[in-house]
Amino acid sequence: MSIARIYLSPGFFGFSTLGSYDYFCHVRDGIRRRYQEAGRGAEIHVVDVHPAASIRRRAAMLVEAIAATAGDDGPIHLVGHSTGGIDARLVASPTMNLHGTSLAPCWAKRLRSVTTINAPHYGTPLASFFATLSGQRLLYVLSALTVAVLKVGAPPLALSSSLVASIAGIERAVGIRLRVIDKLTDQIVRMLDSATSDEVYEFLRKVRADQGAVIQLSPEAMDLFQAGVEDNPWVFYQCVASYTPPPTLLHWARIIVPPWTSMSLPIFATLQRLTALEHDGYRCAPPGNAADESLRSVLGAVPPDDANDGVVPIRSQIWGKLVWAGLGDHLDVVGHYHDDSDESPHMDWLGSGSGFSSERFEAMLDAVCHGLLEAERG
Repeated sequence: MSIARIYLSPGFFGFSTLGSYDYFCHVRDGIRRRYQEAGRGAEIHVVDVHPAASIRRRAAMLVEAIAATAGDDGPIHLVGHSTGGIDARLVASPTMNLHGTSLAPCWAKRLRSVTTINAPHYGTPLASFFATLSGQRLLYVLSALTVAVLKVGAPPLALSSSLVASIAGIERAVGIRLRVIDKLTDQIVRMLDSATSDEVYEFLRKVRADQGAVIQLSPEAMDLFQAGVEDNPWVFYQCVASYTPPPTLLHWARIIVPPWTSMSLPIFATLQRLTALEHDGYRCAPPGNAADESLRSVLGAVPPDDANDGVVPIRSQIWGKLVWAGLGDHLDVVGHYHDDSDESPHMDWLGSGSGFSSERFEAMLDAVCHGLLEAERG
């Protein structure tokens, strides 16, 4: 039997690798292991897309990666985290038009499944905020923080304390607060001078130069995406969804975490509050009660109306068959959570206090791979 080609597409301001850090390392290794256990071969590719460019530009890069590596036979699967899931849906659509033509690529008939992990199918209010002046500053500083955490473990705590204090009140950010954030962001970037590389500067440059996906992931823009992008009737669609209860001071006090994770909890709380600000006219959910029915069937209960993973409302994450749902933040579900007991080290970029664990991660991958293998059989 021919081997499967599986393509992993990262989320908004995601990457394939950054320095020595691999965005999808735990997902890739987990899928490969499950395919081996099933007696199947799998060739897994992590797609290097632009971190913040438009969905159409990112999808075009995904198509190019598939065309260059898909070979002549074998089933093809697309797995996208966050915005990467939206990219995958566009690529799989019969109405795809990325280069001024809607001709299907030669590998299209081999496409078996699309898996979306915490993707904003109905948009996210956080994208609407990122489109504002305050949001653009926050987006860039989060990018710089990501680099700092991945490259040097964490920014100095004194610098982090000032940054957290500024970001935690960014909903009211005006004048002096914005200037403080700008100054602190510059300090983080300068701090990276001794530990960074051209690759890191290129990542930050891309984030600043092209943020086309910010506007496109707003609830209003995704409303248009839904109207124009059709599902492929020959492709199996499945999804993963998660949410995190709002962290409280008492909750934080009970969690023993590294200093940076503790410092980053207020930042996560701010992102979570912003993500909960849905507009009544553009709800981030499928019409009717379809999302609640899917969540109840998997969780046994329906999460609160404002439940989200810190980036995407949970009901916005549902597309196709919901194969796994549970407690976890936006990065937990791709292996970026704190777990010292695991043989393979995990890096928690932004602490949420979700309590996500390797047990949940393995259960999620079991469900995803079951869907992939079933799609090949059926």
